[in-house]
Amino acid sequence: REMEKFVHVDIFYTEETERLKRLVCDLGRRMWKRGYVDGNGGNISVCLSDEYILCTPTYMSKGSMQPQDLCMVDPSGKQIAGKRRITSEIKTHLAVMRKNSKAKACVHAHPPYSTSYALCGQLPPLGTMAEAEIFLGDIGMVPFALPGSPLIVEYIEELSAGRNALLMQGHGAITWGTNVEEAYWKMENLETYCQIMHLVACRKDTAISFTPEQRLELSALRKKFES
Repeated sequence: REMEKFVHVDIFYTEETERLKRLVCDLGRRMWKRGYVDGNGGNISVCLSDEYILCTPTYMSKGSMQPQDLCMVDPSGKQIAGKRRITSEIKTHLAVMRKNSKAKACVHAHPPYSTSYALCGQLPPLGTMAEAEIFLGDIGMVPFALPGSPLIVEYIEELSAGRNALLMQGHGAITWGTNVEEAYWKMENLETYCQIMHLVACRKDTAISFTPEQRLELSALRKKFES
């Protein structure tokens, strides 16, 4: 059911916002095609300014979104623009943004390999693959709480600081970045790494770990990319 019209907010209709709406829809299709989301699963958000955040609507396939389907909220999560209803999970995105000044966009999805780790309450072993060290770094594990609940917002706010990605027990994953495409890339980085570590486990073998010195060098590269 479509929402009643909100008061006109100029930033929701600017040329730059329309470009971002198209990009968010494109990323939604990429997520759907890769099997990161099914049904109406997953969410994407991106800051338009300190006061306004563009986000995907609830109960809609990310593979079929159009720019006119997107919504806008304020930092408290109150909807202020859009014909469709926002998702209750936008508050988890806002929690990430509150704790990470460089987090200007978030992506939440249920990619199979990452989610399989989350369902087991396990993190993929780190310190074995250069790309994961550079683009992801330390990954956090969020204890289970009902999606959209105040408790999961509390967990994510606590665990997201200084990280780029979280697994959510019994749920999926959330990643973020300085822009919405970077936030999506990190979801790809996370899923690929979880898939590779799954294959290592299937080999009944142990990946060769980096030395502490090598991890420090890779961490320095990550800081270079994030600066």
